[in-house]
Amino acid sequence: MNLRNIAIIAHVDHGKTTLVDQLLAQSGVFRANEATVERAMDSNDQERERGITILAKCTSVVWKGAAGETRINIIDTPGHADFGGEVERILGMVDGCVLLVDAVEGVMPQTKFVLTKALRMGLRPILCINKADRPNAEPDRVHNETFDLFAALGATDEQLDFPHIYASGLAGWATRDLDQPNDNLAPLFDLIVEHVPAPAQMQRRDEPFQMLNVLIESDPFLGRLLTGRIESGRAQPGMAIKALSRDGKTIEQGRITKVLAFRGLKRQPIEEGAEAGDIVAIAGMSKATVADTLCALEVSEALPSQPIDPPTISMTVGVNDSPLAGREGDKVQSRVIRDRLLREAEANVAIRVTETPGADAYEVAGRGELQLGVLIENMRREGFEVSISRPRVVYQSGENGERLEPIEDVVVDVDDEYTGVVIEKLSARKAELADMGPSGTGKTRISLKAPSRALIGYQGEFLTDTRGSGVLNRVFSHYEPHKGAIEGRLKGVLVSNSDGDTAAYALWNLEERGVMFVGAGEKTYQGMIIGENSRSDDLDVNPIKGKQLTNVRASGKDEAVRLTPPRIMSLEQAIAYIEEDELVEVTPKSIRLRKKVLNPSFRKKRVRED
Repeated sequence: MNLRNIAIIAHVDHGKTTLVDQLLAQSGVFRANEATVERAMDSNDQERERGITILAKCTSVVWKGAAGETRINIIDTPGHADFGGEVERILGMVDGCVLLVDAVEGVMPQTKFVLTKALRMGLRPILCINKADRPNAEPDRVHNETFDLFAALGATDEQLDFPHIYASGLAGWATRDLDQPNDNLAPLFDLIVEHVPAPAQMQRRDEPFQMLNVLIESDPFLGRLLTGRIESGRAQPGMAIKALSRDGKTIEQGRITKVLAFRGLKRQPIEEGAEAGDIVAIAGMSKATVADTLCALEVSEALPSQPIDPPTISMTVGVNDSPLAGREGDKVQSRVIRDRLLREAEANVAIRVTETPGADAYEVAGRGELQLGVLIENMRREGFEVSISRPRVVYQSGENGERLEPIEDVVVDVDDEYTGVVIEKLSARKAELADMGPSGTGKTRISLKAPSRALIGYQGEFLTDTRGSGVLNRVFSHYEPHKGAIEGRLKGVLVSNSDGDTAAYALWNLEERGVMFVGAGEKTYQGMIIGENSRSDDLDVNPIKGKQLTNVRASGKDEAVRLTPPRIMSLEQAIAYIEEDELVEVTPKSIRLRKKVLNPSFRKKRVRED
């Protein structure tokens, strides 16, 4: 049987997972009467809730076309640059890729990001202009934009001669010519078989076994599963192998207990083994991790692995030491938190974990706030209780010892009436305007270059300024000398000075001071942030003080207490909101904001010392 290995790459929300769903359906993976869920490839809970792909996933289909029967291994990759570590490694085990570009939005920051990686790997992408059936679609403009992007990224003549196809992943059709409509994806299948070369590794079937591990996951029955493409030889159950680190040192020796191949949405054990060129998962090794080489015992050199872009954002993850600690989660010890973070860093090469001078906290660095937020949310659902600091950028040192900070490409699509406020706010945050122009009826697209630290905490403010209609996309670009101080949060916070349950009467009186983050009857403690002050300074308040009743003042004589609903923050919003002297307390059921130093007297003393 013929074999093809491809990746689907695109900017976030340009339709990768929806298209893969249709490819699976039309290749016969699902029976006609079989119930399937929307976005079958997004199997993770958070992926379904957020509507994004977080983890790369493999699948395969069999297509019977003009060239005969062909097995196509398809890898659905994340679109967010925060999860770019996945994209870089995935592209190393495919021979071609389908670049999806939205027929309305056109080229976006992550389009540039994923295409840069693909061109650097020497792949020749197929351009698929998706959502071509949308009312405002401009496929010809998008095609020209994409060609210009290929040229700007230094594509070779071979790569510039890319084939293109128009499609609607949602409707399930593709066509090489919009004047000749079609009702299925057969043209896309045929183009993949025709344009993507068969794996060169298939010629090395008789050499010793070698495979670069690209993905790692845990199975409750099989243990660790290591996924990659077999570079040479064959992998069979019971075969003795070893794992080599990047520098060629032996990590462990063992035997393959299972070889699992991707068949549709399932992984199926293949007893006869797998040959060079195929993408498989192997069970049986206990120490090997991402970027390690699995090989026959006689092999001594490790396979080269792709360098990973460095982290740009870090935060401190520590033990929850608030007065309410241990009431909701069962994983609260620093040792357990440390093991979980190291396990994450092992499977995700884009995350780096280092220990801090204090024994109860760890520095976790990653690609962006979203990636770190997803990690903390996963830990929360697993029963962990942790405290999180405000995200900080990861600086680098220049040749002359100067401090360099990460700069991001920012593309903003807003209604025309909001362009002024967006440019004003971002300029105040040291962003530099690069380009500005119309992007559809009543819309403007603004391109800027902004320091990463300027964008921490800006998303919520941006949505407020644009009445929820704006779209902001960002991707790491390069490092530049430090651009100076950037103004932080303009308003102070209301801090509880007592332990206990909040009282409706107390909160009602405090509403004139600002916006509440808690409702009546909620647990609070000294040093916990319960609201936002209307002024720039922090204010210690008593949220548990009830109304004093006497025989002179009867409760029925006073006006009824009607509270304004509190502002409830998501995990990402809370992390972005806090300042350097504050923490987010994360438990399985609650997200609370607090001061690092809970006692107000100690807090004032520290301010005077600073």
